[in-house]
Amino acid sequence: MNSYHEKLARILRVDKHIILELEQLLEKTTGKMGILGEIVAENDQMLSKKMSELGLIKGVTAHEAYDAIISKIESDDLALLKYIGLDRQDNDSSAKRTVEFVKKIHTPGTGFFLKKEKAAELLLSEPPKKILSALNYPSVDIMLAKEDLLEVYSALRFLEDANWLNNVFFKQYEKLTPEDFEERKIELRALSPKWGKAAERFVAKKYHNVSHLKELGVIFVIPVFLGISGETLRLVSLLLHYLNEVIFYSELFKRLAGTDGAFASKFISLLRGDVIEKPLAGQLVEAKRPRFLVIQRYLAKGDENDWRLFQPRVNPEAIHWEKAEQELVNISEKTPDFKNGLEFWRDLGTVGDFFRTDVGVEVLVSFNIVDTVMALVQRKELIKYLYHQQEALWNKIFMRYFGHKTLEENCKRYIFKGWFEI
Repeated sequence: MNSYHEKLARILRVDKHIILELEQLLEKTTGKMGILGEIVAENDQMLSKKMSELGLIKGVTAHEAYDAIISKIESDDLALLKYIGLDRQDNDSSAKRTVEFVKKIHTPGTGFFLKKEKAAELLLSEPPKKILSALNYPSVDIMLAKEDLLEVYSALRFLEDANWLNNVFFKQYEKLTPEDFEERKIELRALSPKWGKAAERFVAKKYHNVSHLKELGVIFVIPVFLGISGETLRLVSLLLHYLNEVIFYSELFKRLAGTDGAFASKFISLLRGDVIEKPLAGQLVEAKRPRFLVIQRYLAKGDENDWRLFQPRVNPEAIHWEKAEQELVNISEKTPDFKNGLEFWRDLGTVGDFFRTDVGVEVLVSFNIVDTVMALVQRKELIKYLYHQQEALWNKIFMRYFGHKTLEENCKRYIFKGWFEI
């Protein structure tokens, strides 16, 4: 066992013997040798380079390293806010400006989504009472005659009770068929100002003013801003992430439409983000092959000790974020007059290392741009993020052996099964 096995195991929070066995199986399967050692060496080289750029010397504390990358992301966030021309006193204008900026970076494509007529039918069948009350309408048909359907649907996410949504409204999805879907352009929009006041509690709780509806191909910004550092960069990165995520799931919806049976149940499974529930049985020694779970959520957000986090895996979410990160660092290609510092974050998605705290305890510090901006937004709560970097690293391990195309295809092919051997 080499030191890089232990390093990877520490970063990924798994037993070092799992890393060693995985490497042996991957080398046997592909004939590619020394890949994991290369990944660790690249991590160390990139870390050293970026620490130098931040003015950090070897042996700095975790606090010093963390503060340096937070200061860097804070500076980048302010530069982006000024470039877009956001006015923290005008929420409506800021929301619209941000959306138009993101459209320049990533033009929304087309996808396979629920027909608008069917969406209206579902609202008529199960009226959203809190939305009706907020807009002071006596009935859904009168509301839809005067309001934008997609804005009303978006409001389901932040106005209606989660229990009603899941157990009553979304229950209707069990009867959906492929005929209820159509090819349509993805909608990236800022909601009208009327929704701002109604959504204030949602934004304060979630710490962001953006969400999406995979089934309708809608990504929306609520015109409410908290006025905190990191908010602009977080919003832009989330919008880019959702644009990539919506396309990914749209392709899965379309695949389902071309198969026999179980369309509705599998469609709902995708919206829920279902993952494998029970540990897999062990493999026969003589027949062992590399095995990976397919985890389409960030499980560490809910339980950092979830058993699935201690197994080799791939994660579609990390794919969407990788694409968003590339779009972020390449912003100047689409907007040449934006002389930004975002290039600093290129290829840092998988980078992290251990630093000693003031009391001598070693802690992991992520250099992933998403982990960093999320931590900045919630700095007052002293919340530090690591899981974007860790999931990206699992994906990188798989990609270095089999390639990005195989990674994405296997995520799609085995997302319902929840695992695969290769």
